[in-house]
Amino acid sequence: QVQLVESGGGLVQAGGSLRLSCAAYGRILGINVMGWYRQAPGKERELVATIINGAGTNYADSVKGRFTISRDNARVFLQMNSLQPEDTAVYFCNVEKYGTNYWGEGTLVTVSS
Repeated sequence: QVQLVESGGGLVQAGGSLRLSCAAYGRILGINVMGWYRQAPGKERELVATIINGAGTNYADSVKGRFTISRDNARVFLQMNSLQPEDTAVYFCNVEKYGTNYWGEGTLVTVSS
């Protein structure tokens, strides 16, 4: 089992920045992919960014050039710059290990116009 603990959400004005953090605990050996997804009110959960062992990073088109994902051992970060109201959502940390996905409880990001 892998447990994920997220932090860093909050309220920010448009154009501002936030940094999300996620720490993985438990049986972390073998984690292949770490990433962030988000779910806005009334919408489906969508991929924001992933970082894959030995294979680089992947971003949604909507965040390219504004968000940066990074990883430090069992922690994954999401630096979010130039935030816009449409970025408002609950952001979920996700890891994939041997084909099994694990999710955090989510952290709310609210961007005011």
